[in-house]
Amino acid sequence: MFLVYIEVREGKIKKSSLEAISEAKRRAEEKGTEVGAAILGHGLEGLAEETFQYGASTAFVLESPLLSQYSPSGYAQALKALIDETEPEAVFFSATSMGKDLSPRLAAKLGVSLASDCTRTAIREGKLELERPIFAGKALAMFVLKSSPQLVSLRPNVFPLNDPTEEKGEIVKKEIALAEEAVMDKVDETKKAEGAEIDVTEAEIIVTGGRGMKGPENFALLRELSSLLPYAALGASRSAVDAGWIDHQHQVGQTGKTVSPTLYMAFGVSGAIQHMAGMSSSKNIVAVNKDPDAPIFKVADFGIVGDLFQVLPPLKDELNKVLSE
Repeated sequence: MFLVYIEVREGKIKKSSLEAISEAKRRAEEKGTEVGAAILGHGLEGLAEETFQYGASTAFVLESPLLSQYSPSGYAQALKALIDETEPEAVFFSATSMGKDLSPRLAAKLGVSLASDCTRTAIREGKLELERPIFAGKALAMFVLKSSPQLVSLRPNVFPLNDPTEEKGEIVKKEIALAEEAVMDKVDETKKAEGAEIDVTEAEIIVTGGRGMKGPENFALLRELSSLLPYAALGASRSAVDAGWIDHQHQVGQTGKTVSPTLYMAFGVSGAIQHMAGMSSSKNIVAVNKDPDAPIFKVADFGIVGDLFQVLPPLKDELNKVLSE
């Protein structure tokens, strides 16, 4: 069995977890095995049906009041207990902030290896083969983990969703006995960022600003542009974040978030190697920069050499025309 950890936010399954189920299902069919979904929390049994639609045949619902809010130590303990019981061949995570926090903790508890931020999987000679970018995206490493179970986190927005089906599966509900003193970390309160924007790791379109934006007030221009586009989010380079122009949650790059949108629009971003390490897997890249030698143009599918403040107004006008038709 391949087991998939299901990330739940605000009572809903994150799209990236459905992508992980979809990819696990494709590989499981090649292996002749099944997919299980692990849902942790309290009162989440109703989410099991959605996991069946994308490929899970069994949904393990791990219940405990201590799991109602994300707790790294509590979730790792609960998952380890499930893995010890079910003995899956591999465990899949989405490489979100939560997935990147939980998967290494679980790997340490199990004493196994972890392949993080993978962008391709395959079954070769009966074994799960994995691929991930290395050296800031300059090369790709392909490997097979020898430890069991194999722990894998998948980069969001890289793996396509399966077409949802009407398939049904088995719901296995388990009451997890966790000692309160054993849960060493707890979330007391969750606060949404102002505007409740889409997280850049899940956005289909990302509009990013860099040092060329010249100040925090000009990011309003990018917000206006992203608001016109469906499933769009606002991104930023490290230089813009370090300057205090925008919050760190928007940062794309090696020290920020790794993204793979359908469309990545970079305004005033020079394209330092650390930034490109976080966005080079974008499917279409559009760059606007005054410097014709800016490194960002080496990876861009479309480039405009010009002043972004002269490019943005007509671009926004054209978008308004197209969207109003």
